[in-house]
Amino acid sequence: MPFHYASGLDFLFFLVSMVPWASPVLSCCVGIHGHVHPLKAVAVLLAFPSLYTVEPCSKDLSKYFWKKSLEVERIVKANDREHNEKFQYADNCIHTSKYNILTFLPINLFEQFQRVANAYFLFLLILQLIPEISSLTWFTTMVPLVLVITMTAVKDATDDYFRHKSDNQVNNRLSEVLIDSKLQNEKWMNVKVGDIVKLENNQFVAADLLLLSSSEPHGLCYIETAELDGETNLKVRHALSVTSELGADISRLAKFDGTVVCEAPNNKLDKFTGVLSWKDSKHSLNNEKIILRGCILRNTSWCFGMVIFAGPDTKLMQNSGKTKFKRTSIDRLMNTLVLWIFGFLVCMGVILAIGNSIWENQVGDQFRTFLFWNEGEKNSVFSGFLTFWSYIIILNTVVPISLYVSMEVIRLGHSYFINWDRKMYYPEKATPAEARTTTLNEELGQIEYIFSDKTGTLTENIMTFKKCSINGKIYGEADDDMGQKTDMTKKNKPVDFAVNPQADRTCQFSDHRLMESIKLGDSKVYEFLRVLALCHTVMSEENSAGQLIYQVQSPDEGALVTAARNLGFIFKSRTSETITIEELGTLVTYQLLAFLDFNNIRKRMSVIVRNPEGQIKLYSKGADTILFEKLHPSNEDLLTLTTDHLSEFAGEGLRTLAIAYRDLDDKYFKEWHKMLEDANALIDERDERVAGLYEEIERDLMLLGATAVEDKLQEGVIETVTNLSLANIKIWVLTGDKQETAINIGYACNMLTDDMNDVFIISGNTAVEVREELRKAKENLFEQNRSFSNGHVVFEKQQMELDSVVEETITGDYALIINGHSLTVYDQWFITLFNIVYTSLPVLAMGIFDQDVDDQNSMDYPQLYEPGQLNLLFNKRKFFICMAHGIYTSLALFFIPYGAFYNVAGDDGQHVADYQSFAVTMATSLVIVVSVQIALDTSYWTVINHVFIWGSVATYFSILFTMHSNGIFGIFPNQFPFVGNARHSLAQKCIWLVILLTTVASVMPVVAFRFLKVDLCPALSDQIRRRQKAQKKAKPSRSRRPQTRRSSSRRSGYAFAHQEGYGELITSGKNMRAKNPPPTPGLEKTLYNSTSWIENLCKKTTDTVSSFSLDKTVKL
Repeated sequence: MPFHYASGLDFLFFLVSMVPWASPVLSCCVGIHGHVHPLKAVAVLLAFPSLYTVEPCSKDLSKYFWKKSLEVERIVKANDREHNEKFQYADNCIHTSKYNILTFLPINLFEQFQRVANAYFLFLLILQLIPEISSLTWFTTMVPLVLVITMTAVKDATDDYFRHKSDNQVNNRLSEVLIDSKLQNEKWMNVKVGDIVKLENNQFVAADLLLLSSSEPHGLCYIETAELDGETNLKVRHALSVTSELGADISRLAKFDGTVVCEAPNNKLDKFTGVLSWKDSKHSLNNEKIILRGCILRNTSWCFGMVIFAGPDTKLMQNSGKTKFKRTSIDRLMNTLVLWIFGFLVCMGVILAIGNSIWENQVGDQFRTFLFWNEGEKNSVFSGFLTFWSYIIILNTVVPISLYVSMEVIRLGHSYFINWDRKMYYPEKATPAEARTTTLNEELGQIEYIFSDKTGTLTENIMTFKKCSINGKIYGEADDDMGQKTDMTKKNKPVDFAVNPQADRTCQFSDHRLMESIKLGDSKVYEFLRVLALCHTVMSEENSAGQLIYQVQSPDEGALVTAARNLGFIFKSRTSETITIEELGTLVTYQLLAFLDFNNIRKRMSVIVRNPEGQIKLYSKGADTILFEKLHPSNEDLLTLTTDHLSEFAGEGLRTLAIAYRDLDDKYFKEWHKMLEDANALIDERDERVAGLYEEIERDLMLLGATAVEDKLQEGVIETVTNLSLANIKIWVLTGDKQETAINIGYACNMLTDDMNDVFIISGNTAVEVREELRKAKENLFEQNRSFSNGHVVFEKQQMELDSVVEETITGDYALIINGHSLTVYDQWFITLFNIVYTSLPVLAMGIFDQDVDDQNSMDYPQLYEPGQLNLLFNKRKFFICMAHGIYTSLALFFIPYGAFYNVAGDDGQHVADYQSFAVTMATSLVIVVSVQIALDTSYWTVINHVFIWGSVATYFSILFTMHSNGIFGIFPNQFPFVGNARHSLAQKCIWLVILLTTVASVMPVVAFRFLKVDLCPALSDQIRRRQKAQKKAKPSRSRRPQTRRSSSRRSGYAFAHQEGYGELITSGKNMRAKNPPPTPGLEKTLYNSTSWIENLCKKTTDTVSSFSLDKTVKL
């Protein structure tokens, strides 16, 4: 990347030719307006000398800047890599990883030392290297610090390895690229700007391409943009007419030398502006000519495109944020607590240093002559200063560095559990759950809000024709023996469409009365089905097996056209001037006179056709709220009846459309059509004039009925949303639909229910209006009762683990004050090994494997989740409780042995109150107390828990006897001088009685408190655990909540959600084939799946949950 420096200043200016991956390094040097910050630039150049070449530059600095950051337009020439390389555009290689081999160590260390505890221990290690103040050897800090840093680095490296693996998989995909007048397979990473790429059906798009030509008429192609916007509906793109003529002629494509001047790289998915210059003419480009990276080519055999943006410059990557170092709320809280602990440590150090200075001034002066101190060392203030740092080192384990490594390991273990969870495995696509990061697991227990997309998330975007109302009669329902209406799909067998060889067998309809009406020749039914077969934008073709395949703009249209197809009115084909359908076995061709397309304002679609008898008909479908206003007054009775039917359909969560028609006079239509042609020729106010003419002809309509389509929800959506709501998680569904559709989806997935007291609709158009409406809604909400809920088991056990670790690290800290100088009660090796060997594995086992209730009860009682949201399980209050517990335990560990050993002789008559025997007694008591505490905290025992807890105790004794053995003394006499002390001390009965007394005194308050709490004030988890134990003896039968049918006046809004159609494209004939040959194999696509979904799932209710239920829920 060109990087210019000018002469005449205090430093050198250079022209830097950077390697592509290094260019982001200099981004920190660019200030506002693209000017280079000189000091930063020099620092970067000195830090990365191998990344640039040097050339003097005598031009003024202000005229030069980092070109990449200020690219205002892009100039790309087709089939000319040499020309395009002058601009040094990014290649097609992407990087989503955070590190590489060179940057991993410095960046990862920088990130890790942002943690206060790590930075503190590094500072402590530096202090221990100063002999005057070091009271402990350096390895007591070095070993835990290196272990923590190493394990965290390994975890971070593992995460980044998978990012690299994903990047490599994408970068090494193959595409056909036109090089040297022939197609060659090239890896995506080697594709360059200006290359011409060939795509085939169902293939991912490698880069942002300008569509040149395709297998479809007039250079059309169909793409799926689910990777970009989540929409599975096919979208159409079409090439310029001058380039669509290139077709698949490789020689002509190789000679294509057009130049594109377009916008600079940006993240706007729906906008593109540019100009193609070719053959002395210019052609404007827009978003309809561009195929973006991440799209998939569908229902198109092949297409050719010219690369405009590659790699990080593509719109997909421009919308991908830079990988950031994410911190959880636990991390942030722990940093705060560590600062507090450090402040507490400093306070203790200051108090002890002041005491040391006083002692030195009043008492220590008497010993200086005998200690041969130098004159400069007789200053009591200086002695206190040195003592302060000495105590900081001695009491360093107050800061819980082991907590961080324990959390990292537990997060890693939980990530594997998520990946291995069979209940989160999707067998249909062989897709398991995947934890893509191991740093945010505990956040899953603290979720308060869920923002969900509708299409493809709540719904499968698969529509099924369920019911209809024709001429005041509902089809899809019948009266049962009690005279109540029931759902035909639950009572009767599906209609057998085997008599119709072209029927779609995947779709089902269970009301045989509709087939009987067709057989009887009901004219209204015929006209209704005729509207469904004619009024749409569906494209049809036959595959190699002769099967009719529909290409649909939206699943709603596909469901309606397929329903008409199954009922005998089969849409066969269309041209720009005709529509051919098969009516009960007879081919009928209608002349297409006008296509009044759908848009978000009209909310309806109409076609004007001439039937073989010469009659002109207008067929229309759309939102009932719009279409009913266009009806002839004679429809009043039918309108009332149909409105009731629509309310029933909407109450069942179905998407509805009204169906109507109008007979047109030949003369009137000709006059209207002439005015339409004149309006289309206008430049100014064209759209307004056309809309007015549409309004004029779409009036005095005759109502035929309405359709009801089921928007199929994803499996388990209703149960999931219900459980999330019970867990006090607020759900926001983001959708581009209109209000009617949004409300319908809310009811369909139980986000909105009929037992809600109030549903507030916020419909402000400005921020002030929305804020005011929210304020009013909030006032009303606070007047309502709120439902009770509790927390989630996984998060609870994680916080119990954190409490235990904090407790452990505080418990093990105590120092003796002897003659004003410090001496640790525990030997240095015990301090070093306590957190990383003696107590680490039991904590990890509990944090990874423990569960207070089983998974089924966790699902049955979503209220268990609330403590995690409210941070009730680990917060500052809990921290101070743990700290108080640790202080109490420390006092018990010290003063009970101290009092017991005061002027006491052992069994052999010898004194047992020597320093090392006292240390062994305290250390042994501490390890046993901590192990018993972990055992009390463990609710779910596994073999691993037993091995780790009791194995840690055994490991302690093994290491203790080893360090006090003759063998280790012979090897390291200076490090292990207390030979035989452990064996001698632990052979005394009184020592074991003291250890037992200390353990009981330390643990009993915890046991008593928990017993009283569970008995007098049990939490929901305590009650469930008690019930769980009872269920092991005898499982009670589960009661099912009776299924109720909701009726509502809310109606769905297909017409509100439906996108603007392809009416103009259809009438222009650009998407019509001259002939209709069978497509290439592999183009078949299953468009619809009408398998009925289970609406009412089992509601899990128990007496305990009922006791916590309050009045009706209110939602905003």
